[in-house]
Amino acid sequence: MKKKFIYSFMIAAAAAAFSSCSNFLEERPTDAFDEETAFQSPTLVYVNTVASLYNNMFKIMGNDRHVYDLNTFSSDEAMLPCRIGDWEDGGLWQNIFLHRWGTMNDLTKNSWDFLYEQIGKCNQSVDKLQAFAEEQPDVEYFKVYLEEVRAVRAFFYYELLDLFARVPLVTSSTTPMSEVKQSERSVVFNFVRSELEEALPYLSDNRSNQKGEYYGRITKPVAYMILAKLALNAEVYADDNWTDGNRPAGKNIKFTVDGKEMNAWEATIAYVDKLEALGYKLQGNFSENFAVANETSVENIFTVPMDPVAYPDYNVVRTRHYDHATAYGQSGWNGACATVKAMNVFKFGTADEDPRCKLTYFTGEVTGPDGKTIYTEWDGQKVPLKYEPNAPKVYMDASDGLLVKTAGARMAKYEFDQNAQDGGNLHGNDCVIFRFADALLMKAEAKIRLGQNGDDEVNQVRNRVGAKPLQNVTLDTLLDERMLELAWEGVRRQDLIRFGKFTEATVDRYVGVKHSASSLDYQEDKTGYTTVFSIYADILSLNPNLTQNPGY
Repeated sequence: MKKKFIYSFMIAAAAAAFSSCSNFLEERPTDAFDEETAFQSPTLVYVNTVASLYNNMFKIMGNDRHVYDLNTFSSDEAMLPCRIGDWEDGGLWQNIFLHRWGTMNDLTKNSWDFLYEQIGKCNQSVDKLQAFAEEQPDVEYFKVYLEEVRAVRAFFYYELLDLFARVPLVTSSTTPMSEVKQSERSVVFNFVRSELEEALPYLSDNRSNQKGEYYGRITKPVAYMILAKLALNAEVYADDNWTDGNRPAGKNIKFTVDGKEMNAWEATIAYVDKLEALGYKLQGNFSENFAVANETSVENIFTVPMDPVAYPDYNVVRTRHYDHATAYGQSGWNGACATVKAMNVFKFGTADEDPRCKLTYFTGEVTGPDGKTIYTEWDGQKVPLKYEPNAPKVYMDASDGLLVKTAGARMAKYEFDQNAQDGGNLHGNDCVIFRFADALLMKAEAKIRLGQNGDDEVNQVRNRVGAKPLQNVTLDTLLDERMLELAWEGVRRQDLIRFGKFTEATVDRYVGVKHSASSLDYQEDKTGYTTVFSIYADILSLNPNLTQNPGY
């Protein structure tokens, strides 16, 4: 199909004029425009219907108390300990880690509100573009823009599906609240899949992670990756009763790829192969994917374009100790750290320590940009700042001494941007949502689930960092490999759920937990209800058509 792309991504900033409000059914992103001028050219149509839909994508990966936090701090790879009052926040972070988020949790509310706000904006654009396409059927770019917006909306629904399972499918800005009803998880799953499949022919083959016309946008390879994720997690997403202990079999869940019917595992492999055919491969150096100037990566598939003056990312700031950040002229919040479980998977401190441990974490004594030891103050003395990876606990108090400040390995995956603004919140490293190493490990997993050997894909990933090759990779070793490769990239919760491990207790959930009349001990979930987050109670009170997810 010949497509005429006559717009410029460089003017996307004009989309900041979009207005918004709290009710996702009342979004009117074009209200501030006179339609006589707002849609009089292809460029303006793009700006006023597509461009602004990407403006808040950073909240998926980097914004405080949103989607990333739910996926990361509910897993076994990272925590935010209470450090003598620091980071307690009413038990918010500790409850997320202990799977006690209940029905009034800020993270669940923020994520739900954000995702539906974006869907509301997408629906406004869909309605407008559909009207244009009907009025002027010979103008092809209306259809091209429309399908891109549907793909963006599908991505946001994919996130809702993963977090909340049973959610309303609202596809028009004119839908009254009385008609907003909850859809079963399998219905949402099939909706996301069909939306992406129908949009695919209209999406560009271009790379989304590299600067240019398609920078930061959902292109065909991004859609392939989402479809591969849908296929790999199909047993979870097609399960409408996730507390009964039974899942549909992936071999019986059918996809159609290029006109050929195949099961979920075969579809995963097919979509990964499509990515490889488009030229995606492993970047020669692991850390280059997270460098300040990572837009040239041949591995990154979908990233959030970051800018030292535009979009904040709190993840790199809240993990660093105050004095560590100060040495770089930035801020540190001294909060998030790796779990002891994660350190065990990385085999930290042993002869078999994985090479990615040093590429992913700050451990031991840390130095500044000048290579000199960084010092911190404790008990009136200056002592070398030394992170203690095996020492974090959910609750830490005065009896832990200096460990209150230093317990836990800190995330080092993203290179320090010494030109970052706002204390380091505004940096140049684009945040990685999808990359090809993940796709290779997904292909390996699909092959293993089909009874085949996935060693080749796993060892491609391991060889890149100089790790010893593995033989006869099992699902258990593959799950560990995914932590080694993808730690702090927002995928761990999804992985644990797919592997049936999310509800299992870990050593971190038993050590240092506060015992009181309102005990916050971890209680192992026997039914699996915590694999889906609760719907915030206030949302339920606003719409009687919605019901709470099981177990809450």
